[in-house]
Order: sequence, then structure tokens, then C-alpha cells
Amino acid sequence: MKKRADSRLTRVLALATVAAVSTCLPVQGRGQTTAEDPAYVVEVADVTAKVGEPAVLHATLRVRDGYRVLKTYNNRVMELSSLDGSITFDRRVVPGTAQDGGIDFAIGLRATRVGRHPINGYFRVGYIGTGEFAMVSLRLIANVNGAE
Repeated sequence: MKKRADSRLTRVLALATVAAVSTCLPVQGRGQTTAEDPAYVVEVADVTAKVGEPAVLHATLRVRDGYRVLKTYNNRVMELSSLDGSITFDRRVVPGTAQDGGIDFAIGLRATRVGRHPINGYFRVGYIGTGEFAMVSLRLIANVNGAE
């Protein structure tokens, strides 16, 4: 009797686990991009900034063939932060400027300490593809080198 109860409990737990995991997995659908086939290519270079002086990190999203920038969307970079708190940002949200074949972002910042400081944030941008359009989030990852 105990074996049967243990067996049932094991099956119920296994089914509950499968159900929980399946609801957490992302479903690839219309209007979403994958890591293998994004509409945009992120181009960002690390920047060196003198401590306490303003600097600008330039980031560009280049649109791939078959896609266009959704210019009517509020394309922006947001949730900017530095890993160690050594970088301050001029704005919490930085709007993008649609250019030929992509979107440019000029992110104003200041280093507060000497050294290499990782920063991150999210691009929130829209694109138009063949018969569809979508808004997506892409990661911004770069380094700011604080210099004296």
C-alpha cells in the first residue's frame, strides 16, 4: 500500500513539475526575435571617461536585411545601471535617433571612480519585417573605463 501511495505521489509531483516548467518556458511566436535571428545587430564600443567629467557612450542598432526601423515607436535605452555604482547617467531613459539603416543612441554618463566599470541596460525598439511588426528588448552591455 505504501509503495502505491509513493508511486502516485511521484507521478503527481512529476506532472506538476512538467506543468510548472512548461508555463515558464518562452514560446517563440509571431513578432518575436530569437538570439539566432534578431532584426537588429548591436554595435557598442567601450568608452574611456575622466573621473567627474561628462562623456558619451555611442551605441548603434543596425537593422538586418529584410527589416526596417519602426520609426513611430518610442525607440529608447532604459534601465541603465553600473555593476559597482561607479557610473552615473545623465538620463534614466535615452531616446534613439533613427538613421539610415539603424538607430543611434548617445548615452551621457560620468565615471565617479578610476577603473573598469561594467554597465548594462535595455534597448526597447521596434521593427517592421515581412508582413509584421514587433517591439523587442535587447541587452546593452559595455564597459566604461574611468581615468584620472
